[in-house]
Amino acid sequence: MKIEGIHHIAIICADYERSKTFYTEVLGFKIEQEVYREERQSYKLDLSLGGKYVIELFSFPNPPARPSRPEAVGLRNIAFAVTNLDECITHLNKHAIEVEPIRVDEYTSKRFTFIADPDGLPIEFYEG
Repeated sequence: MKIEGIHHIAIICADYERSKTFYTEVLGFKIEQEVYREERQSYKLDLSLGGKYVIELFSFPNPPARPSRPEAVGLRNIAFAVTNLDECITHLNKHAIEVEPIRVDEYTSKRFTFIADPDGLPIEFYEG
């Protein structure tokens, strides 16, 4: 078996419109397709970044909360590469997004920070 790469990240949100706005208007993802699945009472929003399919955003009626603090077993966060972390933080601040203090990776000396999406999902921005 040879894995070629990551195909997409699936995210289930509690408030579809709020999350749709966050991922498109704040983070800048492009909507590729939006479908309402009547049988599941669920939206599925396909989002791309730089022409590459990245995120499937789902809504479901009454999804359970995802434990984030204290950190729980499972996937911890998603991380996005950015060229300039300071510009990224300025952009996020303009949208009233709380940004954690900048940290420095002790192995690479690269800077990074975290925010939370509307449902508290940790999102990392890693300067490369």
